Amino acid sequence: MEKKLTVVLPTYNEADNLEPMVGELLALDVPNLHVLVVDDNSPDGTGEIADELHERHPDRVQVIHRPGLMGLGTAYITGFRRALDEGADLIVQMDCDFSHSPRYIPLFVEKIADYDVVIGSRYVPGGSTDERWGLGRFLLSAGANLYTRAILGLRVRDTTAGFKCWRRETLEGIGLERVRSNGYVFQVEMAYLTEKLGYRFLEIPIYFEDRRIGQSKMSIPVKVEAALRTWQIRWRHRNAKRMTGGERPTENGR
Repeated sequence: MEKKLTVVLPTYNEADNLEPMVGELLALDVPNLHVLVVDDNSPDGTGEIADELHERHPDRVQVIHRPGLMGLGTAYITGFRRALDEGADLIVQMDCDFSHSPRYIPLFVEKIADYDVVIGSRYVPGGSTDERWGLGRFLLSAGANLYTRAILGLRVRDTTAGFKCWRRETLEGIGLERVRSNGYVFQVEMAYLTEKLGYRFLEIPIYFEDRRIGQSKMSIPVKVEAALRTWQIRWRHRNAKRMTGGERPTENGR
């Protein structure tokens, strides 16, 4: 039987993007692919569109409705947990605004056979960002990666990458209970735990397109906060070890 793959899509005000994104995902030549939308009560009707997609594809599209804007990190954790509970073998996390292209997912699935997580990276050879990015935005993003890599001693080149394919065993070993970041820095915390716990990762070059429709939810204050919280991540997980069975992490990450 083919492995079950669940794509977790956090959404907030993605009414114009959700239907075409789900359409492209379901059209991929990837057997047993499912989509899980985690919507934070979007005022633009994204949640209602998600429900309509579920009605059209009841066996392939599921929806989680949350009461309000609760943050990217908790959206992913909620989606990861549901996907694991429903038997997903592989879990893809990605943005719904087409900055992450679904066309890379078949390659992720191919490569994950030899790794614990596959990362869509802007900062490895062959990777790139949208030509419409200004110099300031590029330097801020690249600088954040250099900063977090230096503080945390990471080998991964794109520490803030949000396009990844996980094995279920990797997420179980990381222990989602101990992941506390709830914004941009969520990606950094997951990257740090991946390496700290000795999981094998592969970075695949991607083209990171600027969102097609709508406004970015990323701001300079959010990125500055992520830089400051990097030190907290290092301290919190200084003694981190892989989770096994029903084990739960202690307060200092062990």
